[in-house]
Amino acid sequence: MKSIKFFENKKAVHAVYIGFLCSISYLAVYFARNILSTCSPQMVEGGYTKAYIGEVVALYNIFYAIGQLINGAIGDRVKARYMISIGLLMAGVSNFVFSKMAAITPDVARYVYGMTGFFLAMIYAPMMKVVAENTEPVYATRCSLGFTFASFFGSPLAGVIASVFVWQSVFGINSIALGVMAILVFFFFLSFEKKGIVKYNQFVAKEKNKLDIKELIRRRIIRFTFISIITGVVRTSVVFWMPTYISEHLGFAPNQAALIFTASTFIISLMAFISVGIYELLKRNLDKTMFYMFISASIFFALLYFVKNPVLNIICFVIAIMSSNGAASMLWSRYCPSLRDTGRVSTVTGFLDFVSYIAAAVASMVFSNAVTAIGWGNLILIWVLLMVAGILISCPKFQKNLSDKS
Repeated sequence: MKSIKFFENKKAVHAVYIGFLCSISYLAVYFARNILSTCSPQMVEGGYTKAYIGEVVALYNIFYAIGQLINGAIGDRVKARYMISIGLLMAGVSNFVFSKMAAITPDVARYVYGMTGFFLAMIYAPMMKVVAENTEPVYATRCSLGFTFASFFGSPLAGVIASVFVWQSVFGINSIALGVMAILVFFFFLSFEKKGIVKYNQFVAKEKNKLDIKELIRRRIIRFTFISIITGVVRTSVVFWMPTYISEHLGFAPNQAALIFTASTFIISLMAFISVGIYELLKRNLDKTMFYMFISASIFFALLYFVKNPVLNIICFVIAIMSSNGAASMLWSRYCPSLRDTGRVSTVTGFLDFVSYIAAAVASMVFSNAVTAIGWGNLILIWVLLMVAGILISCPKFQKNLSDKS
């Protein structure tokens, strides 16, 4: 009976349509974002240095961050149909060009790959705006949870492809997937708009073309900015170096590392749903949920330093990343959709993603050099310190600190 009532609820059904399309689109984005990570052991074996790959990742993150800031603001003014489809298509072109240029002109190729980041940044913020403005709050959370899951699931999907094909072929497959997805998104959104499933500008800021900074501060934008930075480093930079960590530090062959990474990131992707269960158990207390997630992440990152058994070490690594991603899920699936009445969901989401990826860009350069300079053991301690910072920022006892003042 409940299922019948669900399908009689047009708002619920429309939310499913929107959520499914956005989730599949975002899966394509994260497949694209993770192929360099899964292919990095192959590339290192082929003569590319970790420092070069680190520079490529850093440039990607910088371009992606700048793209989030710019495209987030544009996304509040331009239809998602155009933003998302153009972003997917051009990212596919950039990805393909990078795979062909990397061996010929590596210095130029890294900037081409950086443009992939800019184009992929045309997708998330406009997508979040569509979900927030066209679904009820309860459905908005579930929709955003869906593409949060898709973002985590992109890693194992990339790992499967990388374990089967040589790295240049993986980039080619990804380019085709992005092109096909761009076409599908354009026509599905066009259909949704004609049917009235998707409408634009239903919520408008009090003063047109002006962000209400005081209101955002009252709604704890400062605290969530720091949380975005911390979790962004883990979900982007730490996860990126996971295959290399498994290969170099734990002694697995590159193809084994790709398969382990695939299995690990599939398990990690489930955290998008587990985090909601934890949130419900904690009586929907956002601060407590993130607080306990960061405590768990700190403990399991610390265990990486002491646990020598490769299998147990990987298990600790997976749980540590899952815990940090649990805090990230709360940010993207609970906090961002809650800002729909400001009329600036795309702009704010773009800003939070911007600071997240600027931090990840810096971290990628630091981590790639740190592995050689200080070793994996000391790098693990840096990860632990990041999670400790997350504990302090999300601690419920600090409700009245600077980040919460209005």
